Amino acid sequence: MSEDEIQALDKEVKKLKRIASEWASQLHDLVEDRLPAAYHEIPTISQSTYDACQAWADATARLKAAQKG
Repeated sequence: MSEDEIQALDKEVKKLKRIASEWASQLHDLVEDRLPAAYHEIPTISQSTYDACQAWADATARLKAAQKG
């Protein structure tokens, strides 16, 4: 993998981390501010948070593998 490709992957990892953090913040706000009344939001927000964190973890693993290279 070229240096440019590694840099692009690093940028993707940072973007995915930001997205995961935003979903985590929404989950936190749900727990802190809106439960128990908004209990119906739990599945959607938690799944989106999980998916975003998984995407970040997968990209991070690809970046680490590319850096070892």
